[in-house]
Amino acid sequence: MDRRNFLKATGWTALGLAASGSIFSCSGGQTIEAGKRLPADVRKRIAALRDKRVLWGDLHNHCAVTYGHGRLCDAIDAAREQLDFCSVTPHALWPDIPGADDPRLAWVIDYHTQAFKRLRAGGWEKYVAAMERANDPERFLTFTSYECHSMAHGDHVALCRDYDIPLFEAESVPDLKEKLRPYRAYVTPHHMGYMTGYRGYNWAAFVDGDEQTPFVELYSRHGNAETDMGDYDYLHDMGPRIYEGSVQYGLEQGHKFGIMCSTDQHAGYPGSYGDGRIGVLADTLDKDVIWEQLGKRHHYGVTGDKIKLDFSINDAVMGDEISASGKRRILVAVEAQNYIDYVDVIRNGRCIARLDGPFTADMPKGELVRAKVKINFGWNREEEYVHWTGQVRVDGGMIKDYQTCFRGAAFTSPQPGEKEFIARVNRVLGSDQNHVELDMYSSKNPNTTTPAQQGIILDVLMSPQGTITADVNGQQFTYTLEELLQGTKAHFMRGWLSEAVQFERACPEEAFTIGTLIEDEEGERDTDYYYVRVRQRDGQWAWSSPIWVNRK
Repeated sequence: MDRRNFLKATGWTALGLAASGSIFSCSGGQTIEAGKRLPADVRKRIAALRDKRVLWGDLHNHCAVTYGHGRLCDAIDAAREQLDFCSVTPHALWPDIPGADDPRLAWVIDYHTQAFKRLRAGGWEKYVAAMERANDPERFLTFTSYECHSMAHGDHVALCRDYDIPLFEAESVPDLKEKLRPYRAYVTPHHMGYMTGYRGYNWAAFVDGDEQTPFVELYSRHGNAETDMGDYDYLHDMGPRIYEGSVQYGLEQGHKFGIMCSTDQHAGYPGSYGDGRIGVLADTLDKDVIWEQLGKRHHYGVTGDKIKLDFSINDAVMGDEISASGKRRILVAVEAQNYIDYVDVIRNGRCIARLDGPFTADMPKGELVRAKVKINFGWNREEEYVHWTGQVRVDGGMIKDYQTCFRGAAFTSPQPGEKEFIARVNRVLGSDQNHVELDMYSSKNPNTTTPAQQGIILDVLMSPQGTITADVNGQQFTYTLEELLQGTKAHFMRGWLSEAVQFERACPEEAFTIGTLIEDEEGERDTDYYYVRVRQRDGQWAWSSPIWVNRK
């Protein structure tokens, strides 16, 4: 079968892709199109991502307001360092709490019920006042929220637009939703993939068209609930991941909802890197704009890196529902923060197109090179935190942008005998086009699969012979961009088994941008859903909200 006939057989046509990649049929595994040319509109959309504004937030995380670790004031400070908006979430109620006659669960029941009592004995009013004081319309926005556990329906967060919404008691999640109906509140299920009946989500309770639940949480510290397979399995003592609670299962039932990620952090660190964040498609830092975009599902989720994602079908954006006859023009453009592993276009639970990033990029040519360079600070084997002070500096070019990769402690929920923990807030103390001044705390990695180091990603435009320097804790380490494009470098600060600095392999523009325009010849169903998933080589992910296309 020649290439043109193969395209027709698969039901879609690839019109172009980024110069760095190839595009595959996921079902057939054959190369469909690869080349250097892109349609002008795809090139334009990729270029526009450089200046595209996405507002980043964390709408579900915890501190010691109820149970968890860390002061609320520190949590707000941590959020302000790397997010545009945030809600810190008290645990508030559990109508069907189990285990009254099970001694194994006595401690669990006690720490939940005592926390709920403290919240209602003045804690809620203090929390709301603190969140309202932290709201800064010019720089950083806050929302209030509270969490309802449920064995039958799964855990939910009630996210509130305003600061005067009551803290309700309820007999169930549907009862809570009914009581919140007169108010501006979204009620969102999370850690979807746990077993139904054991705080996993029950899709039988989802009501399409219910404006109270426009989105669900796909990823958090608990793991990845896109489906029952893949990266970030569920490892918490709450149990294994199953298909019937997953996002993919809900989509296959015909439900319509947007995708978001949150940290579900329990150590007072909203936005903790790698634990989950939401990106809202909004140009203006305004609570009403964010609230409206959340309701329209114009948002997406990431694990940590602030990956920029442009996904449209016939000019409809992620979260939209449209009607179409004939071909669907699917445009995808991505600006990642590291080497792109692959980008998938999913239709009705099947991958219909995969864009592969380069395994190793060619050395860029030209007097000035755009690249992204991540520098990590951490490791060692001691219990004490390492305090990092200093700066990263660029000579022979400029820092066009940067993003922090600040992590909180690796707590998901309290455990018996656990000592109280005070969060250490990582900060950027100053920056310009040539340097970023840092004040950070790293701990040892708790095991060989859980990172705890702090980091920063520099988006630089510089000569290959220009240098990048980490000047921290009295020591300097310097490399040219050309050296970093060839591979990762690292240094111990005090010899073997001490803390270390790592310069990751620099990522040139051809390795962190990709795009394509696909024409899907015809849909499979009366209503087809499409979404995009992005994986970086370092394991960071992004998932778009779906677009639904109804056949005319």
